[in-house]
Amino acid sequence: MRIFEAHIPPAVQRFFCEKLTSYISLEAANFLIHSISGINSFFESESDFLDFKEELSIIANIVEEPDRAEYGDFQTNIELANKVALRLVSKRISPEIVIEPTCGKGNFILAALQHFESTKAIIGIEIYKPYTWECKFNIIDFYLENTKENKPQISIIHSSVFDFNFEDIANEYTGKEILVIGNPPWVTNSKLGGLNSSNLPKKENFKNHSGLDAITGKGNFDIAEYITLSMIEAFQNLKGNIALLVKNSVIKNIVFDQNNNKYKIAEIEKYSIDSKKEFNVSVEASLFYCKLNNQPEFECSELSIYNANEQRAIRRTNRRLEERKANRFGWISQKFVSNIDIYAHSKNLDGNCPFEWRQGIKHDCSSIMELDKVNGHFVNGLKEEIKLENDLVYGILKSSDLKNTVIKETRKYTIVTQKKVGQETNYIQYGYPKTYQYLSKHQDVFNLRKSSIYKNKPPFSIFGIGDYSFKPYKVAISGLYKTFHFSLVLPQGEKPVMLDDTCYMLGFDKLEFAVYSLILLNSDVTMKFLQSITFTDAKRTFTKDVLMRIDLLELAKIIDESELQKELNNINEKYNFNLTFELWADFMEEITPIQSRQVALFS
Repeated sequence: MRIFEAHIPPAVQRFFCEKLTSYISLEAANFLIHSISGINSFFESESDFLDFKEELSIIANIVEEPDRAEYGDFQTNIELANKVALRLVSKRISPEIVIEPTCGKGNFILAALQHFESTKAIIGIEIYKPYTWECKFNIIDFYLENTKENKPQISIIHSSVFDFNFEDIANEYTGKEILVIGNPPWVTNSKLGGLNSSNLPKKENFKNHSGLDAITGKGNFDIAEYITLSMIEAFQNLKGNIALLVKNSVIKNIVFDQNNNKYKIAEIEKYSIDSKKEFNVSVEASLFYCKLNNQPEFECSELSIYNANEQRAIRRTNRRLEERKANRFGWISQKFVSNIDIYAHSKNLDGNCPFEWRQGIKHDCSSIMELDKVNGHFVNGLKEEIKLENDLVYGILKSSDLKNTVIKETRKYTIVTQKKVGQETNYIQYGYPKTYQYLSKHQDVFNLRKSSIYKNKPPFSIFGIGDYSFKPYKVAISGLYKTFHFSLVLPQGEKPVMLDDTCYMLGFDKLEFAVYSLILLNSDVTMKFLQSITFTDAKRTFTKDVLMRIDLLELAKIIDESELQKELNNINEKYNFNLTFELWADFMEEITPIQSRQVALFS
């Protein structure tokens, strides 16, 4: 049965049918419920009480529970909630005060009632009214079956987590051991905004991103990250712990930002969960744990929420979860790394790349801008056969195309309307009438592009374009794929090949410089270094920030000459090149910082 769209267990339904007689008052009802469950103000108002009794009188309620997954609302099953509680018990955590900022249907509260014997008060906050009812029902159901269990004072509060004042709780329970536990929404602020949700934090750039970063996506953030940081800020000066289920990216961001925030948290741990098994979603997520009111720490240990037998069973059915030794990630010598132990053996490579890594072309209009060539004719994503002047059409590679070490041709083409960002495009109308007619015909598709980067820009504008885009030779890597492999991209039909914005590249005028860089970047020592600073569960394994940390000069110094010659011979033989190391000295000068060259000149 359901009341107020909330599931009510049969035993709880029977209890209310027996106890909520026609003459019982609101105060008497609340007192009765508190006496058996510890819940304060079960009915928050007289209208709630009367509406409830009316609903209870209805024998059948066919209203189905709405799907709230689009709001990032994945309710934690009681088995997982118990695993989390037992993991905390194994760490000898026995909270006096339990706080759940987004309590949902209350399974973490039930786990706390079952496993924490010292709890004196429980406070649950929930924005979705039917869940507050269901949470209360479930607590009553628990006590109907467990009459001798400890009964803390329980408050289930209907409120947005963003409007609730947790500082008041911190002030009230100073000196008590607290536990913040739960499962905040796995969704971003822009996603909720797109759903017209009112459950959002105040509009703000809460990480203080500036300029283009804030415009192009870094201003977007995970709601769970916002909530977790709010809990840390509110309770960091109290004795206690935080244990929240969040996406792995949230934990990485918290540890990364800890270098600046220096929150008073320590013993930071990440306990992986199988999200497919627990929530039927393909999201990398874990339990974030930290101890409050300690000297700030800046690294995180990676563990598993499951015991050994469970882990083996999960791996048998889920190949994504690979067996590996416990890992530590975080800050070491002011560098953020994904594997502290591996990093120790390759940290000398962590510096500044002498060449600037660039992202490929961004146009957000693939159905119009990206073309196939069929029987000598261009065909767009709408299956339209079109005629264009060749001058503005270039071959383009996507992440999935960067598989081979050397790439000589493309399967896709793109229209390049600008040679630099912001360039006027009216020249197309007069110099390339066929292309202009085609683009103008689909002006409405360009107008639908939502990104603010196109606002007040010339028609058919693109981003990620510059002199570097037109370099004949490129060394490139996919930002999306988790393969530590770089490709050499050669011109096609005497024109440079473009890459899309999922790829990163270095551009060269000399083939030798490109090949020398390729050999260095594909070396074993580079792969180990990248493994120590990249996160395989990240949306983009490789980013510009990561790639700019590769010190090519240091690489060139430590790799043995015989190994370099061997790799060059292999490339010459396999791809019919005839390259030598005659330009190696010029290459070394090119990657040596100007300051170092000046010192060498006058030494």
